[in-house]
Amino acid sequence: MTFLKRAASVAAVAALAATTALTASAETTKLRIQTHYAPETVSGKLAAQYIEDIQTMSGGEIEVEMFYSSSVVKSVETFDAASTGILDCDMTGGGYQTGKNSAFQFVGDIMGGYETPYQQLSWLYFGGGKEAAAPLYNKYGMELIGWWVYGQESFASSKPIEKVADFKDWKFRSPPGMETKIFEKLGASPIVMDFTEIFTALETGIIDGADASGLANNVGLGLYDIVKYANFPGFHSMPSDHLACNKAVFDAMPESHQRIMKVAMEALALRTALTFEKKNAEAAAQLREQGVTLSQWAPEELAKFRAAAQATWPEFADTPEAKALVDAHLTYLGQLGLVSE
Repeated sequence: MTFLKRAASVAAVAALAATTALTASAETTKLRIQTHYAPETVSGKLAAQYIEDIQTMSGGEIEVEMFYSSSVVKSVETFDAASTGILDCDMTGGGYQTGKNSAFQFVGDIMGGYETPYQQLSWLYFGGGKEAAAPLYNKYGMELIGWWVYGQESFASSKPIEKVADFKDWKFRSPPGMETKIFEKLGASPIVMDFTEIFTALETGIIDGADASGLANNVGLGLYDIVKYANFPGFHSMPSDHLACNKAVFDAMPESHQRIMKVAMEALALRTALTFEKKNAEAAAQLREQGVTLSQWAPEELAKFRAAAQATWPEFADTPEAKALVDAHLTYLGQLGLVSE
């Protein structure tokens, strides 16, 4: 074989090897993800940005079929739908799963704990949160990818909610879990219902108010078109919305796709917290102009709520996973000076 033929042969083999390697590396991950947020809400738009980010950063190798407004299964059923393969990932929140294991309360909404989304995210990434949460998610065949926390929620109400005494006999939509216990102790009548049913329940008078979301999301849901009272800034609830995926599906993904999804969640978390700082302030100004009454709670009333909330935590630390999470929270809250004396 002449030198030129040999060189051509070597070049051909090298080209074939490169093509094969390129083909092998171009793996595709196809995911079906559901969120409870409507696409027109602030959080719905942020979720859409996350999907666009991971698809773009993967060069199109991650493909997502996104379902908004819990259009496949009810919000509370999303986690199980992902763990059983009806969906691949759950983009709602751990609070919906408290009936499965009370530990989910402490990855969903600790209530009366952290004051800002930055503190809560800091616990997850730097206060032992992910390490404490991983066994809980894995127990049910799921992998926690990350959180996005929009900050304190505000109520929507048909009457003023200015102090703890105003909760007496107040019928309001509540998510399942610890919140119902806290507000029952404070005299309210919480009614657990799906996120998607809130508007109709307010409109028909089944409930007097709702714990739905942050002020800007509530505006997007149209709640203040029906009722004319809210509280701002919020204080009672700061849910950690999560992205959790079927563990077998996630483990089978290329490491690069896993990394893209987790790092993009950190970007979503920061974008969410910053966005709602601005959007909630804008929503508050807009609502005042429209005649909606916004109440800011006095420090002594906030202290009453925090005391009731923190007194309820031990009631939900009734599984090994829950106790590990409560201990992790209390340690970190102690470092931040946020645990009641």
